[in-house]
Amino acid sequence: MRLLRRTFLLSTLLLPFATAQAATRQTFDPAAFQQAQAAGKSIFVHVTAPWCPTCKRQKPIVAQFEQDAKFGELMIFEVDFDSQKDALQLLQVQAQSTMIAFKGKTETGRAVGITDPEQIEALMDKAL
Repeated sequence: MRLLRRTFLLSTLLLPFATAQAATRQTFDPAAFQQAQAAGKSIFVHVTAPWCPTCKRQKPIVAQFEQDAKFGELMIFEVDFDSQKDALQLLQVQAQSTMIAFKGKTETGRAVGITDPEQIEALMDKAL
């Protein structure tokens, strides 16, 4: 009986951590992006291309941080460098492997070609 009670208490205490919210990832849509900006959301934009080796190194790092509860309120928008030219123009992006942090309508950081997890995390932090 005592063991059952301890197990219940422990699971009750740990439940909030087990259900921590992950960041929201979606394909870039101008209307959704502008709506998130207007709402003052924390936004991270990742411009990638399937042929880009730097992008391939960045993606698993971003995906790992996406699961971190610290970034639970972050909205991640993925832009395809080859097919979303309007988004590139809107965001003033010149190259694939570009990452941009926003807090609402304010751009708080931008980097191109970084693959160091600490630098990527620091850039994502700028959106919070």
